[in-house]
Amino acid sequence: MKLSFYGHATFSVEVKGKKILFDPFISPNPLAKHIDINSIEADYIFISHGHGDHIADAVQIAKRTNATCVAAAEVAGWLQKQGVEKTHGMNHGGFFSFDFGKVKGVNAIHSSGLPDGSYGGNPLGFVFVTDEGNFYFAGDTALTADMQLIPGWTKLNFSVMPIGSNYTMDVADAIRASDFVNCDTVVGIHYDTFPAIKIDKEEAKRNFETAGKKLLLPGIGETIDI
Repeated sequence: MKLSFYGHATFSVEVKGKKILFDPFISPNPLAKHIDINSIEADYIFISHGHGDHIADAVQIAKRTNATCVAAAEVAGWLQKQGVEKTHGMNHGGFFSFDFGKVKGVNAIHSSGLPDGSYGGNPLGFVFVTDEGNFYFAGDTALTADMQLIPGWTKLNFSVMPIGSNYTMDVADAIRASDFVNCDTVVGIHYDTFPAIKIDKEEAKRNFETAGKKLLLPGIGETIDI
């Protein structure tokens, strides 16, 4: 499976020929100024919660690509009001089958509000189970014991976790989270974009390595095999 990183918490994977984009926040991010959002293709856009640094480019990309936006029901409803034609509302619950595989919405310890100040529903993480590999996108979250449920649903190939601290888990908590989900390969996100979430990337990698794990920090615009 290939993963492309676009900065902050924005990345995409391709599964069974479907391009799946996550939490699009590119055009307002000065670290991603070299990324042309009009070059990004998407069949699906998964949105973990309604904060602007996770949804800023969703409407523009969804309208251009005709992607289906998957998010909490309240976020999906807000997107419809912005003119997005294809949405799928989710919440915590069972798996839902898409044409690329099945997805479960899981708990994320955070907050959620939409850019206009309206209610954003529950923040979510997502567990993906596909024929080409299984992965967990934690969304914006603190460490939570609920993560220990995930190995009962599937064996993960990799996880995507925030590591920037202040608003989310820090590196130490992400290492603990990787124990909880029984997955030693982690793609780190949600760091360096703002002063409050600046990290020492080399130290973070060393801490993961000391714990017997691998932390992947692709550059903005880089695609990696995972």
